Parts: sequence; C-alpha cells; structure tokens
Amino acid sequence: MNMDLPQEWKHTTNIYEVNVRQYTKEGTFKAFEKEMPRLKNMGVKTLWFMPITPIAQLNKKGNLGSPYAASDYTLVNPEFGALDDFKHLVNEAHRLGFKVIIDWVANHTGWDHIWTKTNPEFYLKENNTFKMASGMDDIIELDYQNEEMRLKMIEAMKFWIKETNIDGFRCDLASWVTVDFWEEARSELEKIKPLFFIGEFDELENPEYGKIFDASYSWKWMHKSADFYKNNEPISELVDLLRKYSQIGDSSMRAWFTTNHDENSWNGTEFEKYGDITKPMAVFSATWNGIPLLYSGQELPNLKRLEFFEKDSIDWTNDYKMADFYKTLLNLKSSNPALRGGDPNVVTYLLHTSANNKIFAFIRKNKWNEVLVVLNFSKEDVEFSIEDENVSGIFNNVFDGGKRDFSNGKSFTFKVSDYAVFEK
Repeated sequence: MNMDLPQEWKHTTNIYEVNVRQYTKEGTFKAFEKEMPRLKNMGVKTLWFMPITPIAQLNKKGNLGSPYAASDYTLVNPEFGALDDFKHLVNEAHRLGFKVIIDWVANHTGWDHIWTKTNPEFYLKENNTFKMASGMDDIIELDYQNEEMRLKMIEAMKFWIKETNIDGFRCDLASWVTVDFWEEARSELEKIKPLFFIGEFDELENPEYGKIFDASYSWKWMHKSADFYKNNEPISELVDLLRKYSQIGDSSMRAWFTTNHDENSWNGTEFEKYGDITKPMAVFSATWNGIPLLYSGQELPNLKRLEFFEKDSIDWTNDYKMADFYKTLLNLKSSNPALRGGDPNVVTYLLHTSANNKIFAFIRKNKWNEVLVVLNFSKEDVEFSIEDENVSGIFNNVFDGGKRDFSNGKSFTFKVSDYAVFEK
C-alpha cells in the first residue's frame, strides 16, 4: 500500500466533534451510540471524539476535571464506559459509514499521569518540579528531546489504532509539539493503516506543520471574522485573509467552523460571536475550500455555553431546528465535485457584486460542476446584483429546490441573515 496517496474520503468529508460528557444525560459511549443514526441522516461523515482517556485527579479543575489532562494514554475514562464500549461504538460507526478520529493530547499530561511515577524523566522541569503548561495549572509539559518518551507516545497511539481500529487523530495544540515528532509518528503509525490527521494549528503561523497534517485550523479566520462582525470592520479584510489561506495551496486543507468546545465554553456560543451572520458564516464554513467542522448541539441549535469541568448536558429537544440546514450543506459538500477540499481541479472565484462591502459571493468550479454561494455579511437588508461573467446559465437553489436562469438577470433582494446556495 502506497502511504503517499492521501485517503480519497478526506476531500469530501466533514467533521462532527463529539463532547461525550455533555452529549447525553448519561455521558457515556453507549448513550451516544444511539444518536449516530440521526447524525448519519444529517450527512455527518467523520466523528471526532474529544479525549477519551482517564482524567488526572491531582490539581484537576472543577469536580470532573479537563479531558485534556490525561492520567494514562492507553486507558478509557470510566466516566464514559469501558474499552469494549468504545470498540463497539467504533465498529457500529464504521458499519454506518462514519470515519472515527480521537483527540490526541501529546504536548502535556495531568499532574498524576502514570509516567510521572514510572518515567519522571519524560517531563520538562521547572523549579525542581514538573513544568506547568503555559497558562494552565492542571497540566504539565512533556520533553520532546527524550527519545524514549517519543517512542512510548507513538506506542500509545498505535494501541488505539490496533485495539479499536480508529481512522486517525485530531492533534491538540499540534504546533506546541515538535514538528519532527509528528513526522516520525505519522510514518510509524501508517505502517498499520492509512490515517487522517487534523492538527490544531494555523498554517499561516506554522507552515512547516502543513506538510504532515491533512488539515489544520483556521484560527486567524475565526478571530478575524468575529472581529469583523463585532467591530464593523470592512469585508475587504476578510477577503485579504482568505487570499492568504488560498496561497498555501492544496497539499493540505483548512477546517472551517463557527464554534467548537473551546470557543463555546470560553468565548461564547456562535450566536454570541456572529449574531446576524451566524447562518451565513455556517454556509461559508461548509462550502469554502476545506473541511466543515461542527460541534455537538449545533443542529439544535445549542444556545448555551457548556461547562468545561462540570457535568452540563446539552438541552436536547426532539426538535432539531438546524438539522435540515446542515443536512443540505453537508450532503452538497459530499456529493458535488466543485466543493472538494484540497483538490487542485477545483477553482474558486470571488465574485464582484454591486454591494461588495456587504455581500460575500463566490463560485467554485470543477469541470462542468459549479456551486454558487451568496452571503449577506452585513447587518442590513441589501438589494444588489452579481456583476461577474463567472456566473451564467441555469442553477438549482439547494435550499428551496427552485431553478434560476442567471442569463435573465443576476439581481437579489436579501434580508439580514440571508444566504443562497445554487448548484449547476
């Protein structure tokens, strides 16, 4: 098997982040498993589980502690169930057609991780004790100059692939770990099977990591787009930043999102951040070049900040108000070749409109397939027309099923929060 070939599925996938603790009242793998058919129906392709390892008790935060402060890399958090429960979940996910990735926290562990007793030399030291991670007093940093620690870390990652047959990793704070470790780890792990790696880093800040990871975060975009909305910044600043991302090329992809576990808990829900443009931003995340990333509860939508160190279940109702919205977008992303992420055959054109300071419009083309996206990024109603030769012919509106012939005019009347997506 040629490991240099990327897995074909990564170009059409989306990622749904599962917060097991808060997902159900029970907070277990078994309870979450019952939700998977619903997520499959919504068009979800890849399930990312936040860390499933046990949580360190020494210096833990809150009553339950942070999932990102591990006490052992090869055990399961008993809060969630047993190893067999997770194996069952992965098998069932695969049967339903999902890919499964788990969160891997390689930079640090909790204070009473088993290695602090068996191999204290695996850690960085400061003031005669373990070195606390930057700004977070419940975790301590590992020493990536220590060869034996690196090998043990890779062995731990192998455990999950061999034991549970996962399809890859979401690597926490990836750029806090030396790039050569990820290089070594990936080549070793892929001797078992081809894997998907998404790293929590921004490639504009850490370009060298992009050579190893299939996808990375778009932190700069997330901060810039939130500032754009809150501070009424010009749309041209968003366009400039997207051009920089596009210049990275297609060897790696960006993940686009309006919320995730950190953002929701610490900086507010997507509605707090994006207000009127929450839905247009979600449409952007699902249709721009890369991978859409969703978080637990967005299909409701979830309107509360979830506690991070305590039990705080999502307030599920049986009315998933946003599920059809996401289903339309995720299915379009999976099925239309014009939305393939990281594919040099796809060309994206930013479109000129009569309201460039309020409307963000683009079209993506792959041979005869085309997807046209028109978003109201302003806080007011807008009448405008697309003044661009890249749009012509007959398209279907993916949300209402209507046909539109753009040779008969390209004018629109948008209310606040409006968006439109067409395919040809």
